[in-house]
Amino acid sequence: MSWSAVAIAIVAFVLMEPLTAATHRWVMHGIGEFLHRSHHRPRRARWEANDWYPVMFAAIVNLGFVAGFNWDGFGALVPVGVGVTAYGACYALVHDVYIHGRLGWFANRRIAVFDRLADAHRIHHLYNAAPYGMLAPVVPSELRERALRTDRNPLARV
Repeated sequence: MSWSAVAIAIVAFVLMEPLTAATHRWVMHGIGEFLHRSHHRPRRARWEANDWYPVMFAAIVNLGFVAGFNWDGFGALVPVGVGVTAYGACYALVHDVYIHGRLGWFANRRIAVFDRLADAHRIHHLYNAAPYGMLAPVVPSELRERALRTDRNPLARV
């Protein structure tokens, strides 16, 4: 893999955070809320309607891989897909595995940097508002202060 391909993958990874935040804000809390709503309720089954989002995002990335591997002039889509896939894996590890405990891997273990991300995500679930990002969430100060005054934890495992 060339250095330019590595650079493209890194840039794609970094750009995924604002793209993810925008998608979460305007799609998942907009037109696609009918799927995402399941994520803001206590999980009653192993799967929830919101799980269709990573399936759809992976399908889009795979179309990029197909184009990048098979069509002249689209080769840059391969390292873009690698960066996007790496971001998706990090997102899944932090959000689904650590914060929401979907695999039970961290049931008795806490990781400080992940706990800070979990605190931001708790605020999102408390108020159904910002922050919409995951790996570098921007928490409005008024919501952070408001969240400090409540013990309610919508992320508590049921």
